[in-house]
Amino acid sequence: MAIDVKDYLQPHVSLSISERLDLVRRRFTDESHIAVDQEAFRNDDDRAVLYICPAQVFKLNEEEDSCIVNFEDCLECGTCQVARRYTSWRNPKGGYGVTYRYG
Repeated sequence: MAIDVKDYLQPHVSLSISERLDLVRRRFTDESHIAVDQEAFRNDDDRAVLYICPAQVFKLNEEEDSCIVNFEDCLECGTCQVARRYTSWRNPKGGYGVTYRYG
């Protein structure tokens, strides 16, 4: 089956962030690979970690004034660790984590 060059010249289909996130396969254990120093989080004036994560892993628990970590949604990009020193991130155990299925 020959592929016509014209097939490669078709416009690129742009995917939304939610459509891209649906293409990521995740396999996690019950143990989080992300930890947050809650006291340091409470003392952070801008709490950027709540906004900087592309997968929105971090949520504010308003009742306890703490950070909830939904580690199952993590893309393993490391942005949280770079942005704020009170988050610690390690690679998930072997065989677990994310697999990207599409560029």
